[in-house]
Amino acid sequence: MTGDGNWTWLIRGRVTTLIDAGIGEPAHLAALTEALGPERLAQVLITHAHTDHASGAPAIAARMPSVRCRKLLWPERDAKWPAAYEPLADGQVVEAGDTQLTVVHTPGHAPDHLCFWHEPSRTLFCGDLAVKGTTVWIPAALQGDLAAYLRSLQRVLALNPERLLPAHGPVIDNPEPVLRNYITHRLEREQQILEALRQGDSNPDEIVARVYRGLRAQLVPMAREGVVAHLAKLEQEERVRRQGDTWEFVN
Repeated sequence: MTGDGNWTWLIRGRVTTLIDAGIGEPAHLAALTEALGPERLAQVLITHAHTDHASGAPAIAARMPSVRCRKLLWPERDAKWPAAYEPLADGQVVEAGDTQLTVVHTPGHAPDHLCFWHEPSRTLFCGDLAVKGTTVWIPAALQGDLAAYLRSLQRVLALNPERLLPAHGPVIDNPEPVLRNYITHRLEREQQILEALRQGDSNPDEIVARVYRGLRAQLVPMAREGVVAHLAKLEQEERVRRQGDTWEFVN
């Protein structure tokens, strides 16, 4: 979806740590082995159980049997790429390299999404919470939750990070404007969807056709997922309701 794959972050030190597992691509495993040299990888901290972040865990564990794979558990999803996952929890402090990271649960893009906060440098390993230059997909079919995502953005803003190290794209310095623009964009999109409902559109396909005019065909399914996520948020707020395959305002 990004066109450029995703980053994994290697933190060297007493507890050598990899953030995210990739997809088990042989070139990635070879690069990881080369980067480690004589060091032993102690653990992999996984931001969430989407394919490009977690599916490489079995391959890493097979090559490095002593490694610990740690994440917030999402059992039905974790079973797709089995490893001996150890659970992480919000607020937990974990050793990484020669320092410590704090686990920050940031659901929205995925229910198990975690960020890892290094307070001394005010750096956040942010997974798919943010991607510079574009927005983050909220896949309703994979339990994406837009209301939760907006709360997660506010939570990260409260940390006042100086930089974000994302799983896709460049490092995000001065992240506050990026995060605030995300919130503004989502609220503007919400208004567009409400206006589409006012104009008589009653299902996600009709809303996509109106709101995303000229969108490339291969991106329409992603846009549809995003629209459903918006509608689900509005339903939680009792502003719309679903009747079968259609949506309508709540009087």
